[in-house]
Amino acid sequence: LVTKGVGGEPYRMFTSRAEHRLLLREDNADVRLSAFGREIGLIDERAAERTLRKKEEIAHEVQRLEDTILTPNASVNAQLSAFGTAKIKTPTSLAKLLRRPELSFRDIQSVSPAPTPLSIGVGAEVEIEVKYSGYIRRQEEGVDRVRHMEEALIPNEIDYTDVQGLSNEVREKLLTLRPRSLGQASRIPGVTPAAVSLLAIHLKRAGAA
Repeated sequence: LVTKGVGGEPYRMFTSRAEHRLLLREDNADVRLSAFGREIGLIDERAAERTLRKKEEIAHEVQRLEDTILTPNASVNAQLSAFGTAKIKTPTSLAKLLRRPELSFRDIQSVSPAPTPLSIGVGAEVEIEVKYSGYIRRQEEGVDRVRHMEEALIPNEIDYTDVQGLSNEVREKLLTLRPRSLGQASRIPGVTPAAVSLLAIHLKRAGAA
């Protein structure tokens, strides 16, 4: 709200504008937020423990799918053909099979069931975690980069006229809003990644001076 400004109409807080939407999903809200809910007294110990068990079950099953390797044989390939997917010719992990669009977690359980029965909610979460693992990993890396930028503080006394390469428009916005960190600066409309990089270089040189 501070960096976007109001202009002709107030900045509307659409859910589509949420950062890191792939991590902030509805299906994993309980796992993400239960610890905070327990800390402030919104949920009791019993509910917190139940969510913790769910989180552990998801992690264990995801790991099992990554670690379990199927060797090509007539039985396995017959099952895969029945599911309408290609046969395997080389040893393949269950996770790699689950990443095929045409296969579901239920299909994988038919090929190699979990040691203990899993709830529908756990199965759905495992399927999402495995199928979108590459995208989730990249977004987590993005979160780490943002965290690093948030920790890169901008001194209050900085003189933006000393930052070489900034356009007059960017310099004016930085002077007006006075962001407290590189992260805040990066969220100001019109402040490009290149401008943030120039600012980061300037801060690094100033710190070394």
